[in-house]
Amino acid sequence: MIFFIKLLLAHLIGDFLLQPARWVVHKEANKVTSKYLYLHVLLHFLVTMVLLWDLAYWKLVGIITLSHYLIDLGKLYANPYFKNKNIPFFIDQFLHLLVLYACAYYGNLAEHSLWLISQLDWGLVTAVTFVTFPAAIVMGKLLEGFANQIELDHKSLPNAGKYIGIIERLFVLVFIILGRWEAIGLLIAAKSVFRFNDLKETNNRKLTEYILIGTLVSFGLAILTGIIYTSV
Repeated sequence: MIFFIKLLLAHLIGDFLLQPARWVVHKEANKVTSKYLYLHVLLHFLVTMVLLWDLAYWKLVGIITLSHYLIDLGKLYANPYFKNKNIPFFIDQFLHLLVLYACAYYGNLAEHSLWLISQLDWGLVTAVTFVTFPAAIVMGKLLEGFANQIELDHKSLPNAGKYIGIIERLFVLVFIILGRWEAIGLLIAAKSVFRFNDLKETNNRKLTEYILIGTLVSFGLAILTGIIYTSV
């Protein structure tokens, strides 16, 4: 389980934290000839090796890296055939996770990594990593269809909504770990108060529904992550 969690953490870091949007655009435009495709898989290899910290597993990490390259390449060429671009994204992520689980089952580093468990809670690190940028990207994919139907306020600070969501999910995760569920209710109430005047002035029902759905999805992802972490 520890081995799989570290592989998952490496995947989250490589696929979300260390992959700028311009890389994604360049890959979609140039596909197999994109230099960022190869830089992306190289980063995956390096991050995974650093987290495992055992050169004996370079072959296994090589298999993961090769599969990541093939899955990403397949997604790039499959994208044009999907009207809903979210479908290839989620298929891509599912295949990556399937490969990681298979490799974790094969590698089984549990006995050799007990000393790491006493030094670092890898489950907590993975949970915290997920509720930041990976969760923000997943939310963007889920809400993309709704966002296209409303007029967003371009006067707001750049990426303010994304960072507010990250901070609120981190708070929710901490509250769940501490067992303070009532604090989550206070957080939701506080956010509602701050949003009330903006929504009242715009009188835009679609915007209100969009914000409500986004808030529920954001809190839902954080709560689900917290429940999984505290249950493992």
